[in-house]
Amino acid sequence: MKKRTLKVFVDFDGTITLEDVGERIFRRFGCAEKTDKIIENLLSDKISSRQCWDELCNSVENANKKELDNFIDSIDVDPTFVPFVKFCGDNEIELIVLSDGFDFYIKRLFSKAGLTGLKYYSNTLNVNEDGKLTAEYPYYDSGSPTSANCKKNHIINHSSDDDCTIYIGDGNSDKDAAQYCDFIFAKNDLLKFCSKEKISFYPFKNFIDIQNKIIELMNKKNLRKRHHAQLKRKAAYLAE
Repeated sequence: MKKRTLKVFVDFDGTITLEDVGERIFRRFGCAEKTDKIIENLLSDKISSRQCWDELCNSVENANKKELDNFIDSIDVDPTFVPFVKFCGDNEIELIVLSDGFDFYIKRLFSKAGLTGLKYYSNTLNVNEDGKLTAEYPYYDSGSPTSANCKKNHIINHSSDDDCTIYIGDGNSDKDAAQYCDFIFAKNDLLKFCSKEKISFYPFKNFIDIQNKIIELMNKKNLRKRHHAQLKRKAAYLAE
């Protein structure tokens, strides 16, 4: 019998962390009122994710790198994520982090949590000598405006039809990407979106919930993949 291959794709801000680190940075080092307005425009589809980040970067007049580092150090990843990473490793489940946030804090928070060697894809944040913040988007795709880092493309590039794919997320940048996966774990805005669009999902509070459900899935003799996810992946493969 062919061994079943599970692949897990997981969002960072608000999922691996309990709060949105990117938003917190811009509220702290920029203008909280401007930050809220820009994010409101993103969530109402008035601007794209890339436009949102560019506007947020422009709203910061002077960011001290040391203060920024100290601020990031005051934040933690969800404590249940660390044993979940070990669980995936022990069970040979590939885990890839897909973030619409920035490497600047992801790398630092993973290091703080002792999570070295985790594969992740994100946008890039630079802190210039004059205290200005600038962003780069190495994985941008104009066809995916809800995420400046096109999560859908990473899912397609790192999975095949033989894999059972799992998506874990909470927000706006996950709405498109999650639909390309067979099993969705959702909370907050992603949960509301899946409920509204009648997309099947599992609600979760932390990674203990997810781990327990994945163990159930691993013990099933037959896993039924999500038909709409298969159709979306097939269309994406044909478009390449």
